[in-house]
Amino acid sequence: MRRFRQASRQQAEADRLLSPPDPTPVVANDGAALRDNASQVSITWVGHSSFLIQMGGRSILTDPVWSKKAGIGPFGPTRMAPPGLRLIDLPPIDLTLISHNHYDHLDRDTIRWLGDRPMYLVPSRLGGWFQKLGCTKVHECEWWESVDALGLHFDFVAAQHWSRRTPWDTNLTLWGGWMLSDGAHTLYFAGDSAYFSGFKEIGQRYSGIDVAFLPIGAYKPAWFMQSAHVNPEEAGQAFLDVGARVIIPMHWGTFKLSTERTDEPPKRLAAWWDEQGLDRTHNWTLAVGETRFVNGS
Repeated sequence: MRRFRQASRQQAEADRLLSPPDPTPVVANDGAALRDNASQVSITWVGHSSFLIQMGGRSILTDPVWSKKAGIGPFGPTRMAPPGLRLIDLPPIDLTLISHNHYDHLDRDTIRWLGDRPMYLVPSRLGGWFQKLGCTKVHECEWWESVDALGLHFDFVAAQHWSRRTPWDTNLTLWGGWMLSDGAHTLYFAGDSAYFSGFKEIGQRYSGIDVAFLPIGAYKPAWFMQSAHVNPEEAGQAFLDVGARVIIPMHWGTFKLSTERTDEPPKRLAAWWDEQGLDRTHNWTLAVGETRFVNGS
């Protein structure tokens, strides 16, 4: 950790000699169209790894974090862009997906606000954390376990990452990604992961993925981050491995968790995309608050 702090200071000094990074793009969204949406498959970026997904007439949140900081009390990185939707502007939430328990993915205040109304699908051994907050509709999953709920199908899939909320609970709970399907559309929410052979296995197990939500930020310094986070080019390769039609980059532009410039991840992904000769319309790099509708919905 001392080496990481030193690298952060050195990068901050280098950044002072450069022009400021571009701000994270934000668009206004009052949620009205989403509250009225009962049939279309929609995806709205709230920020970081938090999305509102509407599918099969249900409203689903992924890794919901609305707090100003990703940490305990005053500790943790401060939000750089406001949430793309206010909590009070959300449609009623039917189900919440959690990839792992890190503070930038699992926020106590947000879960308290959501309360006991949604069903929660969570990694193995994390259910007790929710139950202590009064959430009763909690289902824990191991890797490759399937759940049918609310007319939708979910699979918890493997990732190369880790878990911890205190110095005493490292890797005591599981981590992973989620596959969502309404029978006509399939979405893959990867959570956090380093690049690993599991992406190819996911592509072999699940054909016809419409959209892959893949992390692209928090990768520098590589000696510290590469065992747990993909860089933008690795995220692009993961997209090819899983065989998805569209990528939605996430895990960037909201909390500064590492030493790369905050505007670098999407630029690197776009450059790699062009080098591979891929169709730019299949790279949905969203603004915070932006909604996209999945074709055919």
